[in-house]
Amino acid sequence: MTPSAQVPLSPVTDLDRAVAWGPQGQRSLRNLLADARALLRILPDSGHLLNVCQDRYRFAVGFVAGLLGERVSLQPASQSSETLQRIRSAHPDVVCLTDGAFDSQGLPCVPYPQVLEARPQDEHEVPAFPADRLVAILFTSGSTGLPQPHGKTWGRLVRNGRVEAERLGLVARPHGIVGTVPVQHSYGFESTFLMALQSGSPFWTGKPFYPQDIVAALIGLPAPRLLVTTPFHLQALLASGLALPPTDLLLSATAPLSGHLASQAEARFAAPLHEIYGSTESGQLASRRTTDGPEWTLLDGVDLQADGNGAIASGGHVEGQVPLSDLIEPLPGGRFLLHGRHADLVNIAGKRTSLAYLNHQVGAVPGVVDAAFFLPDDAGPDAHAITRLCAFVVAPGLSREAVLAGLRPRIDAVFMPRPLVLLDALPRNSTGKLPREALKDLYAQWQASQPRA
Repeated sequence: MTPSAQVPLSPVTDLDRAVAWGPQGQRSLRNLLADARALLRILPDSGHLLNVCQDRYRFAVGFVAGLLGERVSLQPASQSSETLQRIRSAHPDVVCLTDGAFDSQGLPCVPYPQVLEARPQDEHEVPAFPADRLVAILFTSGSTGLPQPHGKTWGRLVRNGRVEAERLGLVARPHGIVGTVPVQHSYGFESTFLMALQSGSPFWTGKPFYPQDIVAALIGLPAPRLLVTTPFHLQALLASGLALPPTDLLLSATAPLSGHLASQAEARFAAPLHEIYGSTESGQLASRRTTDGPEWTLLDGVDLQADGNGAIASGGHVEGQVPLSDLIEPLPGGRFLLHGRHADLVNIAGKRTSLAYLNHQVGAVPGVVDAAFFLPDDAGPDAHAITRLCAFVVAPGLSREAVLAGLRPRIDAVFMPRPLVLLDALPRNSTGKLPREALKDLYAQWQASQPRA
């Protein structure tokens, strides 16, 4: 694909093929194009569009309108006040496209119209756009710090969606896609929007969160069906006890998935479960069927160069050379093992482990439904003191002592949390992640609650 090449919105040429399903029925590719042109006519003249539409079809209309009008789509995974202020500073011409209540922090907004004056009869072909045009800026989730922007060009985004669709078999056999993750998030953007467009797979317009809503969305789509979700949502769905509708494929990302949970999901759905590995910076890089073992296989065209200090992703749909924050062990044949994030590594009293490993161990204690370890930034007033880990745990019906007793045989004593704080729920975001800032706030609240010496 040369930089000057024109790349179509979708390889689908049948404009009447469904691209989206919702409670009100289906929307075709012709509808999408007509609605995008109608929306573009009412958008202010601006170079940047902050697309925060929660309805996946309305997001799609806004994104395609941006393509048609040469607007760059800004897609922060979080709409915190700090993130919006940083966007305003970097892109003073930004306009927000909204479809519900949204605190824009003073940024100008355009509500998605209840009725668009669209002309579907005027649409006769699928448009194409320059491969090297910057069309989107995605932002990291802030799991390990402040959200960072990463520009994406149209040609590489298309290739991104295509290689995932090929890996999962959706090019040969399109699936109806239900996503529990926001479409602004890189995983949701790739796996419920880009992959849908590049495989001719219709997506469910909503963003179901609760188990009953996920079940209803799956029922609302024609078979075959693909559920794009996270370990957090998947665990809640399986624990709900609801009857699960026939589903042909499961996809998970955003956090490591345990083999036990993967086996449970495959048994309950009678369908294979695959994981996607990647990052906002690089896009998706590899996949695996979790129950087949720990090895990951690179997506077509992607190259990974790793050594003891880190890894660099490049090739295929990756924008340039992207350093990764994970510890990777290369294997022959485009395969590798993932050993966690550099930021997750902890060294206490000369012993090393990872926060991901500790989270897995505390989560395996019977009665624990959610948990997260946290390493404070300093050791406290005594500069020579050993830094102590903290753990925040949701375990209804268990005492702090019972949780510690269940954890003690699983980890080295030096990694036992001091303190272990019981909570009713953890402040996970819409993708099931726990940003480090949220954990720092929890730790500060716990410190403030302690009696002064």
